[in-house]
Amino acid sequence: MMGVCLGLFVLAWGVVRFWSVPAAIGMCVLAMVIPPLAAVFANKRDPDDDWWNDPRWDDPGWNRPGHDRDHPDHEPRG
Repeated sequence: MMGVCLGLFVLAWGVVRFWSVPAAIGMCVLAMVIPPLAAVFANKRDPDDDWWNDPRWDDPGWNRPGHDRDHPDHEPRG
């Protein structure tokens, strides 16, 4: 993706600007939008990832030495 962005910038100001400055600006705007969109889509969570429902958040002693973080000290959710 970064290669596409760099290619768009180089082509826009190295080649396309001689024929159409608005097209070169449009190519740069497109190149500017690609990295944030790529970051958003790359960091999307899986549908099976239930990080918000992790029982460790309800366990007050999760960070004590010798405490098993995968088996918290509370009743299972129903």
